[in-house]
Amino acid sequence: MSKEKDPSVWQGFKAFLMRGNVVDLAVAVVVGAAFSNIVNSVVKGVISPVVGAIGTKNLDHYSSCLSTTCKGDQDIRIMWGSVLGATLQFLITAAVVYFLMVLPMARFLARQEARRKARESTHEVVEVTELQVLKEIRDELVAQRGPEHAAR
Repeated sequence: MSKEKDPSVWQGFKAFLMRGNVVDLAVAVVVGAAFSNIVNSVVKGVISPVVGAIGTKNLDHYSSCLSTTCKGDQDIRIMWGSVLGATLQFLITAAVVYFLMVLPMARFLARQEARRKARESTHEVVEVTELQVLKEIRDELVAQRGPEHAAR
């Protein structure tokens, strides 16, 4: 390897890391990992006991047997309880992300857009009003000069 390529590779790597979307993605991954711990705790501490009131506290124990005898290691089981637990975790995560992050941000952006449009429409109303006033002044001046100057 030549010495000329090493600095450019390092500089390219630094430029890649310092791009805004890479840093945002890294922050999102870290926050998402921490957030998944909270969701897992909610599912294990709240949802699973509620489901446990009906059956078992651990959703992983819910399964169905496909073979004729479900004894020993030779049985074929569908572990639908694990799928149910993962689905609940996903739904809780999606709901919290939507209601605590996406919805407030969408409302904030909608308010910002409404303010921007209100400022633009106010500016247009002022321009239209000024134009209307100028037309009225012109018409008044023409009327003061008399009908012989109106044709010009």
